[in-house]
Amino acid sequence: MTRLKMKTVREFNETDLKDRLDQLRSELTKLRIESSKGTLRKDSGKVKPMRRDIARVY
Repeated sequence: MTRLKMKTVREFNETDLKDRLDQLRSELTKLRIESSKGTLRKDSGKVKPMRRDIARVY
């Protein structure tokens, strides 16, 4: 999934934002599970941008 920019977040309506937030949360959960198992590569750098995208949606 691509990174969100504030310009695109402003264009979403209420239902789109809720759907996008659900998708981001599920992906973050998957990444956290992989990280706890030890299968997530340290240099992947996906967790922090995912958290920022969730903050942008809020």
